[in-house]
Order: sequence, then structure tokens, then C-alpha cells
Amino acid sequence: MSVTFYWYPKCGTCRKAKNWLDRNEVDYIAIDIVEQPPDKSELKTIIEKSGLPYKNFFNTSGKKYRELVFKDKLKDATEDEMLDYLASDGMLIKRPIVEGKNKVTVGFKEEVFDQTWQ
Repeated sequence: MSVTFYWYPKCGTCRKAKNWLDRNEVDYIAIDIVEQPPDKSELKTIIEKSGLPYKNFFNTSGKKYRELVFKDKLKDATEDEMLDYLASDGMLIKRPIVEGKNKVTVGFKEEVFDQTWQ
């Protein structure tokens, strides 16, 4: 099984996820989420496949999120507006995102990776 691994190489959490994928011999294609952020349609597919709310895909601890006061912007934002925001800047997207054929994980928790990607 090959997965798509959206990550930011300078992110410690992303490096932990990459190490987990390597240790567990998961075949992946790594994409730098800042240099090549997923476009609006890719994001829509990823989010729908995950079954998670759109808001879960925002990097709420990120500098850009705080500077641009997304906490307030997202209160009344439509799903389409949220996709526009996410597609506009890879730094706004929570990472890492791992996308497989029928599954998606966002962020890194070892137990979730153990259950989802082994």
C-alpha cells in the first residue's frame, strides 16, 4: 500500500511521522505541504475521506493562523470558504496529513498510525 504524505520538513511532528512510516516500512510519496500545498479539490477529497470536520484541518497552533485571526474567521465560514483559506497557504494546514486509498490521518499520534497504517 502506498500513501501520500503531506509534510513540512522543518516540523518536528512531521519528522516523527516520517520516522514512523520509515520504521514500519510504509511506502509513501512525500509532498512538502508548503511548497506544493494540495489544491482546493484535493483538499475537499482528503477532508471528505477523513470524515473529520473541515476545522480540524487548520493548523491552530501556527503563526499564520493566529496572525490572521482565523479563530474568528472560521466561526461563520462555509466549507467552501474554508477550502479557499486552506488552499491559499500550506502553513494554514494542519500537518502531517497521510492519505491512503480509503483512509486519512491528520496530525501525528503513534497509536493512531499503529491502528491506521500498519
